[in-house]
Amino acid sequence: MPTLFRFFATIAILAGLVFAGMFALATFVKPTPREMSVSIPASKLQPPK
Repeated sequence: MPTLFRFFATIAILAGLVFAGMFALATFVKPTPREMSVSIPASKLQPPK
């Protein structure tokens, strides 16, 4: 049983590190907004006949 407990403890620590990394990225990294344009072909704009 100690081996199973050690396995679950290791998994919990790794999950905590992943969660902490995601939280740090979401908190400290700010995206820079910029303008975006997408060209649409004229054939997509006309309704089918």
